Amino acid sequence: MQVSLSLERSFSHDVAIMVDVLRASTTITIALEKIPYVIPTLEIEEALTMAAKHQAFLAGERSGVTIEGFDAGNSPLEIQKFTGKTLIITTSNGTRILEGIRGRALIGSFVNAQAVAQKAREIANDHIELVMAGVRGRFAIEDFLGAGEIISHLKTNNLNEMALNEMAQSAFLAVQNQELVDHHVKNSLSARNLRKLGFGEDVEFCLQRDISQIVPQFKDGIIKILE
Repeated sequence: MQVSLSLERSFSHDVAIMVDVLRASTTITIALEKIPYVIPTLEIEEALTMAAKHQAFLAGERSGVTIEGFDAGNSPLEIQKFTGKTLIITTSNGTRILEGIRGRALIGSFVNAQAVAQKAREIANDHIELVMAGVRGRFAIEDFLGAGEIISHLKTNNLNEMALNEMAQSAFLAVQNQELVDHHVKNSLSARNLRKLGFGEDVEFCLQRDISQIVPQFKDGIIKILE
């Protein structure tokens, strides 16, 4: 099994896992605990139009700031308050990445790393790709480390079956010390920006390991649980 890691762009036609730790991957995973469907959009106007059509909740941000008039930001803590209806979400990075994935698109982060790794192994033919969302095309250390966490679960009991490219190897090696991982995520540019905006608790929440068994899959414009 080939395992590759890339930034922003997806190349695989097999299985790709989008990783946007702070916060889209985490928010979407937690939303699916109580909400049946999540529909990601690229533009705010598109989100507003679709929300009216589907009688849905609206969640989203630009540069971390909650979009005016939306029911919630891109916040896993805020999203826990909602249940039942469809969620429309638009974010600066993660929702944009999903549109570019050509294979089966899964969503992963620290909170569901083990579950998404297991499911990816089950459904992949010969290639599992991890795609870091980054920040507007720039490398983001939290996504690199989140991808490393997922890769560490891919390698469990499959050490000799996984052929990692050098980016994937680097991410795997980088997560061997959880204390250091937490330190660097908490001090990342993204985390510092979120704390300035009052979302410090979101950063802490997003660093929890394997609190969810949900594996979100993006297909035909909709995100739902992959059974």
